[in-house]
Amino acid sequence: MASKQQKPNGAEAGWKFLDSETRFENEICRLREDQVELEAGKKIKYAYLERDEAVIIVPVTADGQLVLLKQYRYPVDEWCLEVPAGGTHDSGNASLEEVVRKELREEVGATAKSLTHVGFFYSCNSMSDEKCHVFLAEGVELSKKQDTETSEEIKVQLVPIEKAVELARSGAMKTGPCALAVLLCEPLLSGGSQHQQTPDDLLET
Repeated sequence: MASKQQKPNGAEAGWKFLDSETRFENEICRLREDQVELEAGKKIKYAYLERDEAVIIVPVTADGQLVLLKQYRYPVDEWCLEVPAGGTHDSGNASLEEVVRKELREEVGATAKSLTHVGFFYSCNSMSDEKCHVFLAEGVELSKKQDTETSEEIKVQLVPIEKAVELARSGAMKTGPCALAVLLCEPLLSGGSQHQQTPDDLLET
């Protein structure tokens, strides 16, 4: 997680860092509250979550199926359509590629022949400093049993690539970071379609 120090770009913009306190902390995040003096001299408090980097994986099998997860998310009390993802908070000195393979093994019970780092984005930059790295995993084989955490309720679904892209594009995939990851990988995927369907149509299996 980020250290409590002045932010160089903020300083250039006239945001003067004064102090910082930790309001809450657990193994995956820290709620940080900074005192900042703006360029006009007004002092404010800015609270946000510090989180370690995360990986979001778009897994594709050799026969052109994209591996999706249907996962229960307690805060919204919904079963959400997603792709595998995970944080680096418990990974020690492991590389991002190692974390990707670990998440594939645990959440999907899968291996991948190749990984491509597509890019990164910030998941919610007004409320968190979390940086999400997107990986395309190809040659994915579902050959092992999932090894999920106690709180993870996950169902694996195989979906044709063009349908998965439409799920992300149409809004049927409502977990924003996962949908964006799929769309960022779209130029590297084959079988795209211009045919537009409604979210309800796409959710039918």
